[in-house]
Amino acid sequence: MNITIDWIAFVEVFAAALIAAVLVVGFYAIGLRLLVRAGRVPVVAPVEFTDAITVISEKEARRAAKAAVKAAKKNPLTEGQKLFALVCAYASFTLCGLAVLGGLLLIVLK
Repeated sequence: MNITIDWIAFVEVFAAALIAAVLVVGFYAIGLRLLVRAGRVPVVAPVEFTDAITVISEKEARRAAKAAVKAAKKNPLTEGQKLFALVCAYASFTLCGLAVLGGLLLIVLK
């Protein structure tokens, strides 16, 4: 029984996975940053989990929402700049999704 490893294929898969991970995480982070810059801070409502380490109380959630509204009012950007940042944020999220779909296509078509 002789087992051989195709090292070139291994390196190709490793490089593709590394590049895909960097692209997806990078586009998502840029999208979130631009979304906040546009004044649309994502605030997540608290959820109770049975095995959660930390659960946010309603008071803390209200405080976070109030801080997000206050930060949005302090934004030094004009309305045009905010709109441009919002469009760029959605474009970044779209690129993130396209990177995921491209990876799925590589898996299916290969």
